[in-house]
Amino acid sequence: MKKIALLIESLFDDKELLYPYYRMQEEGYQVDLIGTDKDIVYKSKFGLPMKSDKSSSEVNANQYDAVIIPGGFSPDYMRRAESTIAFVRAFDQAKKPIVSICHGPWLMISACQLKGKHVTGFHSIRVDLENAGAVYLDQEVVIDGHLITSRTPNDLPALMKALIKYLT
Repeated sequence: MKKIALLIESLFDDKELLYPYYRMQEEGYQVDLIGTDKDIVYKSKFGLPMKSDKSSSEVNANQYDAVIIPGGFSPDYMRRAESTIAFVRAFDQAKKPIVSICHGPWLMISACQLKGKHVTGFHSIRVDLENAGAVYLDQEVVIDGHLITSRTPNDLPALMKALIKYLT
């Protein structure tokens, strides 16, 4: 069975976590919520509680087919955890799919080689991405090799279609 790592931390965007969580299950994937810590209840921007299945320190990229980084303020917390950075970095080094939306690319800046890569994200992190050497494109979905990025919750259907197509 194919497996998806869906990262979770405090103040995640509700839509950007829930939509991929259920959409990938509809496609037959096992989806694990990977937090900084295991069995922690993280709350979304709007207070929705979701519990992590595993911690980023106990998993590795070769156990998963893709990693999804939702936005909200959670990527700022994710990039403070060395184990989460190392987990995403391993996907980048293995050229396995890294899917990121909204503020999710904040974590990619810390974990991935973005120099010359085409990406998108929420418009307010454009300068951060460009300072990391990425080429920012204001598009619904941007695919550059194994990196698949989108801007806002409105882009979620296109983002999930792009990931599903990439994996099949």
